[in-house]
Amino acid sequence: MFSIVIPSYNNLEYLRLCIQSIKKNSSINHQIIVHINEGIDGSLKYIQESNIEYTFSEKNLGLCTAVNIAAKKAQTNYILYTHDDMYFCPNWDIELQKEIINTNNNLYYFSGTMIDPNGGHIKFDCGDKVENFDENKLLNNFHSLEYFDFQGSHWAPHLIHKDIWNKIGGFSEEFNPGFASDPDLNMKLWKEGVRIFKGLSKFKVYHFGSISLRKKKDLIRNKGSRQFLKKWGISINFFRKHYLKVNTKYLNKLTEPQKNFDYYKDLIFCKIHRLFLIFLKL
Repeated sequence: MFSIVIPSYNNLEYLRLCIQSIKKNSSINHQIIVHINEGIDGSLKYIQESNIEYTFSEKNLGLCTAVNIAAKKAQTNYILYTHDDMYFCPNWDIELQKEIINTNNNLYYFSGTMIDPNGGHIKFDCGDKVENFDENKLLNNFHSLEYFDFQGSHWAPHLIHKDIWNKIGGFSEEFNPGFASDPDLNMKLWKEGVRIFKGLSKFKVYHFGSISLRKKKDLIRNKGSRQFLKKWGISINFFRKHYLKVNTKYLNKLTEPQKNFDYYKDLIFCKIHRLFLIFLKL
């Protein structure tokens, strides 16, 4: 059983669909924990009436803080974080269980394959919002939508062992409301010795395309890429390219980056960019 953590910010229709998909398409019962930010759209009432575990804040605390608060209620050894605008396809948890059993330690980061009307890993249009979502089309076709197990993903949904989550302190709350919090989490995992960053081709979710952020035009954005560069001394793109080897085919656990000409060229650019940001106090 997994502890599925879902932060939600006045996104009732998508949250309801996400939870329905988990309940409908899971092979076993999982602990679902929702953090409700504000909940003025009826989402708080829905969660309460559905007897789903939750945490609550009257104001929007941001994704990082919301997930960290909810994760404290986790009763299993496995914390799975997901957005509230994702639909879980059948057999998703079976595939995760297989990977956990086949891995002889807790140093892993497993993530899903996103089906998206606009791209994602697999481009397949079943609707771009709840109102035009074609569930039957998705359920009849997701098995035949082929992809490969891929390397270095830092996208939700993702699963981390609870012991590792606690060691790294979950998400870094200075990245609220959440932009660049995922690669920052991955860097903290890397520093902790995690080298298995694996996207599972058969763990599929349908993603409506960051609907949670697109619909909230008044949401204050953090300058995540700048924060990451100043914190770690390298850019997100550098980390994705030289460390995580993002979206290449998964062959084995990652090793230290190859320090060749391309590595040092990109590294020098990162250092200059970081000094520029510090000098201008950006």
